[in-house]
Amino acid sequence: MDDTPRSTPPAAFSPEQLPTPKSATAPTPDTTTATAEETPDRLDQIFDGLKQKSSAKQQIYRNTIAAFDLLRQVSQELVVELSRKITPLDSSVVVEYRPINDMEFHIKFSGDLLVFVLHSNIVTFPDDYGPMNTAYVEADFRRRFFGHIMAYNFMADSVKFQRMNDPGYLVGRLLVNIDNHYFLEGVQQLELPDHDMAASPITPEMLRLFVESAMIAAVNNDLIAPPMNEIKKITVKQKLENQQVSRGSKVGFSFSHQQHFGEGLVY
Repeated sequence: MDDTPRSTPPAAFSPEQLPTPKSATAPTPDTTTATAEETPDRLDQIFDGLKQKSSAKQQIYRNTIAAFDLLRQVSQELVVELSRKITPLDSSVVVEYRPINDMEFHIKFSGDLLVFVLHSNIVTFPDDYGPMNTAYVEADFRRRFFGHIMAYNFMADSVKFQRMNDPGYLVGRLLVNIDNHYFLEGVQQLELPDHDMAASPITPEMLRLFVESAMIAAVNNDLIAPPMNEIKKITVKQKLENQQVSRGSKVGFSFSHQQHFGEGLVY
């Protein structure tokens, strides 16, 4: 017999002791799927926002453009009527309508200039402003948004002589909503009647009232000459820029903001 020692064979593993293959790991719940089911689809949220708010704003903007076009037409007709009345009495008094672009037009009369501007953005206001807390607006969230048309009063010479530092005064603002109803606000001189936005659709008659009231407010606000002490000095810059420091300024309007005009608007 061979007495050479032999190595002991490894002991066999029982099935319970065998390592579990990775492929046999018990499946775990799909957390990604669960999260996706619990979280609303962001595309649906974006779609809902576009469908409700953005679609409403587009309709309001279209309504505002239509109102501005009608305002333009009413203004032209008013200018023709006034010209026919004043020309036989004094041909030197000119009442003139002047188109500027799709979003602006002017009415010049005597020394005054009314500038009507269509704003390109749709806006909203705090809950305590104007018609915001009325039952009409609260009944439909889309009525909280408005297009707006502004009427500014300038001195005509401010544009004629390109006096860029002369102020313009906001005399009225027309708000237009999705129902094509309006809310009209302005300075005290407009003397506009109170109105319920729920019963105030845009009409040629109310737009004419808007223009006529703005013209009356401008005509009734005369220029006030500044005191001598305020104009006793003039700078070279003012002289070169043709700024007349002795010019008067209007009073009675709440100052809003300046609007600068480019070259080429010669009156």
